Amino acid sequence: MSGDPITVARQLLGQQLVRVVHGARLAGTIVEVEAYLGAQDRAAHTFGGRRTPRNESMYLPGGHAYVYFTYGAHYCLNVVCGKKDEGVAVLIRALEPTEGMDLMFASRTKARSAADLCSGPGKLAQALQIDRRLDGIDLRVSPVLFIERVRRQPLPENSIVISKRIGLNPDERRVGAWAERPLRFFLKDNLHVSR
Repeated sequence: MSGDPITVARQLLGQQLVRVVHGARLAGTIVEVEAYLGAQDRAAHTFGGRRTPRNESMYLPGGHAYVYFTYGAHYCLNVVCGKKDEGVAVLIRALEPTEGMDLMFASRTKARSAADLCSGPGKLAQALQIDRRLDGIDLRVSPVLFIERVRRQPLPENSIVISKRIGLNPDERRVGAWAERPLRFFLKDNLHVSR
């Protein structure tokens, strides 16, 4: 989980995110991610070297979690992937649930189907009970939140779709052309990708 965010984003696809709650495993295959390229990236929380208590964990070495609260409504989980103080990360946008779905449905009472459980960054955080208490955790050694490597080989190129990131406004002066950059990666034809 260390390296440039585009490479790490591709490597994360097909791996499994695991959350352990009171001894129960909640897990899902990572099917959608977005890369955030740090100080140069106008859409990144660390654009221009911005450093605040909220984004401090994004400056940790690769392998740590950056969890933030957004829109006053939900949490988002990122995998920090650069060197210490680099401020780059990959947002986990969607999972295909594989374990602990009963507990996920209990956490996401509005979910109507398995495809709706983790099909967005806020949904997956709610389903897996991820919040700011997990911010800064080391995903490589944590027993409660970690990435389980289930694939040794990268996914075939023709199974990955690349697009612009979601929810960025190109008319917003701060973001500008960065809203159009192809930094979102997801599994082709997967029903669990965010809408």
